[in-house]
Amino acid sequence: KKKVIYSFIIYVVDFYINLLQMKNFIGTYECKIDDKGRIKLPASLTKQMEHFADEPFVIKRSVFQKCLEVYPMKPWEKLMTKINGLNRFIKQNADFIRMFTAGVKTVEMDNVGRLQISKDLTQYANLTKDIVITSAGELVEIWDKEAYEQVISVSEADFANLAENVMGNLDSDESN
Repeated sequence: KKKVIYSFIIYVVDFYINLLQMKNFIGTYECKIDDKGRIKLPASLTKQMEHFADEPFVIKRSVFQKCLEVYPMKPWEKLMTKINGLNRFIKQNADFIRMFTAGVKTVEMDNVGRLQISKDLTQYANLTKDIVITSAGELVEIWDKEAYEQVISVSEADFANLAENVMGNLDSDESN
């Protein structure tokens, strides 16, 4: 009996250690969305999403692209803490908050590993049949397949310039 309890305690501790260490999603997946807005998630992505302890996810419109962003609840709450710190009596801030949170919804995986995307969000991102789900650090993006392929089809030189501009000035000591 003690071995069973000990094993269970080890399992729970290991689960929460893995949960705390899980910070970033990994992978790009080609999927399908049906007419009802359901996406069957690949098993490897489902497994990554299980690290978030059965909490719902937040899905929203991307700020810069015609795609959707899916946040685990804790990173979403961290982001909203920053946004809620904005002074809403400054019109620009109030307008930003309204536009940033437009269409935001919670979503949960069902028992067969599907996400249900609302009609307004599927229309916003033009999700019709073939889609791509791609990791973007602590969140995943959901794209129409053709739109995703257009966005990532930059030349090697253009990507090298982008990488240098974005990452070139980072202090290597900051990443430790």
